[in-house]
Amino acid sequence: MVHAEFFSSAGAHRIAIISEEPELVRIKYIDTPPTSGTSKGTILLIHGWPQTSYQFRKVIRHLADKGYRIITPDYRGSGDSSKPMDLDGYRKVTMAADLHSLIADHLGVNEKIHVVGHDIGGMIAHAYAASFPDDTATITWGECPLPGTTFYHDTKGSVQLFHFNFHRVLDLPETLVKGNERAYLKHFYDKLAYNAAAITPDDIDYYAEQYAQPGGIRASTNVYRMFEKDAEDNVAMREKNGKCKVQCLTLNGDKSFLAKAAADEAAEFYEQFETAEVKDAMHYIAEENPEGFVQELLKFIEL
Repeated sequence: MVHAEFFSSAGAHRIAIISEEPELVRIKYIDTPPTSGTSKGTILLIHGWPQTSYQFRKVIRHLADKGYRIITPDYRGSGDSSKPMDLDGYRKVTMAADLHSLIADHLGVNEKIHVVGHDIGGMIAHAYAASFPDDTATITWGECPLPGTTFYHDTKGSVQLFHFNFHRVLDLPETLVKGNERAYLKHFYDKLAYNAAAITPDDIDYYAEQYAQPGGIRASTNVYRMFEKDAEDNVAMREKNGKCKVQCLTLNGDKSFLAKAAADEAAEFYEQFETAEVKDAMHYIAEENPEGFVQELLKFIEL
């Protein structure tokens, strides 16, 4: 099975109980230690939609070989993690708090970590850095219009991002997608990949199986239903604390339309930032060009 190969090659598959109020929340994660020498630090990889931690299968070992401990969770509502009913729990500040609890409380990591987020994971990564700047060494995020930015407000109703509004409609996405998970998800892999061979039919089967779990589509659409609240949260944190002072890199595919807005987005929320692009990739950068992803990430965090 594809997922069995992933787990055995990337590290131990573990479950952390993050919260029991108002609902029990379990977070599935993979903890991969550095493969040689003294650890250079910890990297938290936060996946996007419609993916799970599986999206980092091609880069985990490369980063571990460079001396990093790699923590790769399925965020709340995704993969093998809990899919609670509480809609407010899908605010990105709450999802970031889940992962901070995983890192600091459950795993006992007491050093600043490198936070890396893709797509929805990029939104969560921003919330993590803004909420816990003293625990964040660097933040790398990309391939998402960040709620609260001008670019987000200007593009959220575009045809390219039709699913932003579709997923916010109550009940309808769950009804229409149920039983058609593979066809629906494949649309996004086909549309947003430059390297069409990067996500294989077996990979699509795995992702579809994950999202077809009870509550899977509902939980994933709840993530979108909180975008406007996320925008309010992001602006409120900036107004209270100023722009985030954590060293920031925006990382996008060089074929992605999102790359063009990266600098403007980052400038609205970060004091210092850099931009980089992964060559020969569109949206799924860690899958389309894993070597390029690792190269650009390490170039930034090892400055």
